[in-house]
Amino acid sequence: MHTEVHIHGTVSLKASANQAHIEQALAPWLNYVDIESLAEARSAHQDEPGIVFDRRKRVLEICWSGWVGRNFQKAMEVAFESLCPYSDEAAAIEVSYYHEDGRDERGMVFVGPSVEAIESMQRSYMIEDVQALLGRHFSDAEIGEVTGLVNQLFDKRWTERGAEPVTGSTERPQRPSSGKRHLH
Repeated sequence: MHTEVHIHGTVSLKASANQAHIEQALAPWLNYVDIESLAEARSAHQDEPGIVFDRRKRVLEICWSGWVGRNFQKAMEVAFESLCPYSDEAAAIEVSYYHEDGRDERGMVFVGPSVEAIESMQRSYMIEDVQALLGRHFSDAEIGEVTGLVNQLFDKRWTERGAEPVTGSTERPQRPSSGKRHLH
């Protein structure tokens, strides 16, 4: 069974990163969809640019959709992990799966130059999500209590690893959505 996937995000790259580095890092993804270069990495939807390396701005712009099978997730994760050494700062990449049975799943994959940078970005997204969810029902003070607990959990994780806590990693849990497609 094939599933449509949409991947969207922007990765800031180090000045030393070039197109060959990016293509080599993304090779598991590119090979999975049977293309050889970024020039061929066009989206299945004409209104999306695909995967574009902008040398001048030193960014990798991703707005790509395609049809994939079961093993795509692993290929994509390996590709993004390989991209980490070329990233200049942490970035969140949104991944949306649109299943044939009408279910949608959304998740995030994080890319960054270090575990600390990725953890900080993940923490930021988690706090933002919690605040948005609780903001519908609770006061700012009550929301502050919960975000304080989330921060404690992140700090505890770092302490248990023997590392210094940082102030938001690799993947956010996927969650089912309403079935309505929102690409951006």
